Amino acid sequence: MADVDIRKKIIILEEILHEGGPPAATPLKRGAIVSVIKNPFAGRYVEDIAFFMKDLEPLGLSMAHELVGALGGDPKRVEGYGKGAIVGTAGELEHGALWHAPGGYAMRAVLGDAKAIVASTKKVGGPGTKLDVPVTHINASYVRSHFDAFEVGVTDAPRADEMALILVMTTGSRIHARVGGLAASQIKGEDGLR
Repeated sequence: MADVDIRKKIIILEEILHEGGPPAATPLKRGAIVSVIKNPFAGRYVEDIAFFMKDLEPLGLSMAHELVGALGGDPKRVEGYGKGAIVGTAGELEHGALWHAPGGYAMRAVLGDAKAIVASTKKVGGPGTKLDVPVTHINASYVRSHFDAFEVGVTDAPRADEMALILVMTTGSRIHARVGGLAASQIKGEDGLR
């Protein structure tokens, strides 16, 4: 087991009142939390890296709880989520894939056993790299009104030997969503798709 060395955490919050149309009855809140950690595999190829997912689980849970708190504290208000990772240039894309299970399962657990797979993306880049983190509905991936993305970046991260691990949550659909498709009120499946 490896210790997770966290250099910093950042929380980003948005409240969207309208997108040019009438003000929403309930403003949309979107938030992201980023943990900048040391990449224990930076600078060398390591065959067995999967064990580090287990080490990241407590961080995933902590970040998910912190982000729910920043969005008002009620996990029942969260309707959308996504995750991502930016790996510093001394790392490799596969290091970012280590965040899939610890980040995704943490949000699903904290939000009350959410059903949908957590949309994800990752890339390799230097300090200031931006990542568009995809967002979908927490219980059904086909709910079109909740298709979204949240751009996240940190001015001084990731350094070459770091990773920026990201969770994103939203409290509803896009403001003025009106392009049809499966509505959140029509979710009936248990498989996270419909």
